[in-house]
Amino acid sequence: MVDTLIVGGGTAGSVLAERLSADPAHTVRVLEAGQLWDDPAAVPVELLDATAMPLSPGAEWLWHYEVVLADDPPVPATIVRGKVIGGSGAINGGYFVRATTADFDAWSRALGGSATWSFEAVLPMFCRTERDLDFGDRPWHGDRGPVPLHRTKHPAPVSAVFTAACLEAGFAEVPDLNAPDCGDGVGVVPCNCDRGRRTGTALGYLLPALSRPNLSVAPRTYVTRIRFDGSRVVGVDCVREGKAHTEWADRVVLSAGAIESAVLLLRSGIGDPEQLRPLGIPVVHAAAVGAGFTDHPEIGISYQLDLAGRQTVPLESVLDVGDIEIRPYAVSFTPGVRRLGVALMRPRSCGVLRLRSAYPADAPLIDYRYLAEEEDRARLRDAVSTAAGLLRRMNARPVDPIPARANLDPWLRANLATSQHLSGTCPMGREDDAAAVVDEMCRVRGVTGLSIVDLSVVPVPLGRGPQATVVMLAEKAAAQLTS
Repeated sequence: MVDTLIVGGGTAGSVLAERLSADPAHTVRVLEAGQLWDDPAAVPVELLDATAMPLSPGAEWLWHYEVVLADDPPVPATIVRGKVIGGSGAINGGYFVRATTADFDAWSRALGGSATWSFEAVLPMFCRTERDLDFGDRPWHGDRGPVPLHRTKHPAPVSAVFTAACLEAGFAEVPDLNAPDCGDGVGVVPCNCDRGRRTGTALGYLLPALSRPNLSVAPRTYVTRIRFDGSRVVGVDCVREGKAHTEWADRVVLSAGAIESAVLLLRSGIGDPEQLRPLGIPVVHAAAVGAGFTDHPEIGISYQLDLAGRQTVPLESVLDVGDIEIRPYAVSFTPGVRRLGVALMRPRSCGVLRLRSAYPADAPLIDYRYLAEEEDRARLRDAVSTAAGLLRRMNARPVDPIPARANLDPWLRANLATSQHLSGTCPMGREDDAAAVVDEMCRVRGVTGLSIVDLSVVPVPLGRGPQATVVMLAEKAAAQLTS
């Protein structure tokens, strides 16, 4: 029996484990489905090198999910998440841009005006996470945190050409994308890398704390179900090395990510009774788990441009225009071809996650329902037109001609992808909000002793990629759990 059992040693779980175990009287145990290295020197180079993107599809550190991005007709795709200590933060490109003040205003509105997750309330937690190597002396930054942040001073040629094209087109230059109210424009991406070495929360938080006697981590352990005594959570069932057993705890925190945390709730009887009962799952509490997640749809424009390449992080600079982010990838995912990503950061269309069956081995059904709303299609049409203008200024040649705006919808579907920022499967909300799964303290409604701390609980689409915000979320949740 431990005080706190954390399911998932990913981006959020690593932060929670370190912060909660800082109290020597509080015992913490982490169950991680992937691999653990006790010594940072033993971590494979692919997980340290932020330029090693993308990882091989066969890498053992990945979860794979078959999904449908859009319907009528279906647009199938495969997404990956991190299956390793540190989670997706251990395998991504290092992008570490905070959500905006507008995002936290929307978050507060989702909580009926509560200031718990206002920008002013979360800023100290953002600062606590980081050691900003460029702007650490600014009052809105930190200079002593576990995660180093760095912005390239010598951009790859394609990044430099893109930035020049944006400035020529009249967009502003943004020196610090993490500054409050930095506004629209083109800027250099802050990355959680120092001298090319990716430092996620496993390296920055968890591994240095493993010597604590009150902290333990069980790797290669897959949790199959939450255990209840009435409506109180008392532990979890799991499988390790082919053997099933139960881990008991006073409190359980799910930090398995927006997919696996939601799946675990559903398999344990927290969800829509209309969906659970036909699968033979006894209902513990009715909740809208998986009923309306969001992600950032991304249109990929393939182009050719004769520039020298070099080893670098995948994304050195971005252009933010309202709720559109245009991404000039600095690495080539296909030999001889470059990619410009056009992402809609606050889509209206919502996806649905459901169980396929009650068996843990069966992956969930994940239907993104991208492009379902006309407003989303209209905003992407405008954004693609903006991107096409930038490509002309760059003297780049699109591999497939971009049609006129009036004929763009079929082309959007043909070039549709996802940013792999799935969130909101277990959203936070007011007590009278039927869509809310957790309260503003991250506690699962309808039961006791259970919390969720990961991207599952974010109740609104985020205007930036999620990694920095997830680390902040875990810092704030840890402070709440210890208060």
